[in-house]
Amino acid sequence: MIYNDLMNYALLAFLTTSMATTIGAFPAIGFSKISPRFQNATTGFSAGVMLAATCFSLLLPALDIVNSPESTKLSTFYICASFLCGGLFLKLLNQVVPHEHFGTGREGSERLKEIKKIWLFVFAITLHNLPEGLAVGSGAGSQSPELAYPIMLGIAIQDAPEGFVVAVALISIGYKLRTALLVAAFSGVVEGIAALLGYAATSQVSETLPWALAFSGGAMLYVISEEIIPESHRKENADLATAGLMLGFALMMFLDTALAMP
Repeated sequence: MIYNDLMNYALLAFLTTSMATTIGAFPAIGFSKISPRFQNATTGFSAGVMLAATCFSLLLPALDIVNSPESTKLSTFYICASFLCGGLFLKLLNQVVPHEHFGTGREGSERLKEIKKIWLFVFAITLHNLPEGLAVGSGAGSQSPELAYPIMLGIAIQDAPEGFVVAVALISIGYKLRTALLVAAFSGVVEGIAALLGYAATSQVSETLPWALAFSGGAMLYVISEEIIPESHRKENADLATAGLMLGFALMMFLDTALAMP
């Protein structure tokens, strides 16, 4: 029975992260381009969801777990250290892995210049999605519905428009529809694999849960600050991007509160 419950959480984490991006990409079939206003609003929305998830679904639960009466001040220090390690991990990946952004161009190592441009876009999307998968998997590994379900639902809600934007952006710069849909689907599968890694890190050894949550939070916040918020303000639609961020933050905050209620 316990084994079945574990497998259900693992499967749900994988399917949530894998399918949401793929399903969201399919409406791109009827589009050849999207307006900068819509793209910036949805990017801001994603940033808001991720920011609220970082605060309410990752860092606060991690601190609650370690701040028991018998804990020490070092416990909180370790949470902070795990959080910073998550950010550093994403920073190193961002510097080492060659990748291409739709607006700001190429980043990362210049050693692999022969890589096709489409793979550079794939790597960029993967770097964005990796912290989301880790967060979902860490939450699922807790085997607590109050912790796992808000993260799963919130990330799935923001993954769907993200998949659409990615697919249409690829189509608009000349890639075939099939290629665009495959890239979106692949990025979702990568996020699902990251979810399984986060799940494996926490489900078998419960003591790792607060550190995994904090690590995922640090990785998520790095991506939000370094990539997503600057991208959402890139085309002079800062008001829309900020409105999207506020809406995404409020939605994730509501989900985290509502789904945690008995």
